Amino acid sequence: MRPAVEKRLNPNVSVDCVVFGFDGEKLKVLLIDRDGIDEQSAEEKVYVLPGNLILNDENLDEAAQRVLNELSGLHNIYLEQFGSFGDPDRLTKEKDHAWLKSIRAEPEARVITVAYYSLIRADAYSLHASGFAKKAFWHDLDNLPELGFDHRDILNSAWKELQFKSKYQPIGFELLPEKFTLGQLQKLYEAILQTELDKRNFRRKIMKMSFLVQLKEKQIGVPHKPARYFTFDKDRYQAYKSQDFYFTL
Repeated sequence: MRPAVEKRLNPNVSVDCVVFGFDGEKLKVLLIDRDGIDEQSAEEKVYVLPGNLILNDENLDEAAQRVLNELSGLHNIYLEQFGSFGDPDRLTKEKDHAWLKSIRAEPEARVITVAYYSLIRADAYSLHASGFAKKAFWHDLDNLPELGFDHRDILNSAWKELQFKSKYQPIGFELLPEKFTLGQLQKLYEAILQTELDKRNFRRKIMKMSFLVQLKEKQIGVPHKPARYFTFDKDRYQAYKSQDFYFTL
């Protein structure tokens, strides 16, 4: 017998969440291993983004927060809506179809999904899978496994949005610790843009940002010349962002 909450789910509208994380070296994305019919070997596994149907008595933003928390344990993180996906052929993979039949009251219903994305530090949050998520985990963005449904398209759209906004807004700072080096900042931009940047040119341009504040502190206990730490001044950014700004690398 299906749980009573199934009756409150809207069978035609869902939310999917693309959560980017950074571990200091690589950009990662949050994926879940769905419980139920997907009992294949590691090579045959199909993973998905955290997502589910919305409840009839909640708005989309509430649904995104709830679903992400239920499946991964993440809560109170900023989620930004970036697009919707409703291709009639979203459900073409047999594994996805079989899985929906095992958990949904109306597995054949056409579903329109509203997608959100977020940027967090991968080491700042603990993941706790629940619901139909057997496991929630970080995966390197540059070496993705097979994804279910049209989640590769959703992920690619979120990544393009991240790349675009990184040139207009310092959104990448959400992925760094409070104090960071210019080397760490460059690695982050290289991970987002998937390209190698010239060190001298990058630093010349990044230092023009008035909201990037140089600290007196330097690294300690490193096997190379200690680098100076920087931090991000949000008050300065609020004043800065009113100006026309485009950051080219």
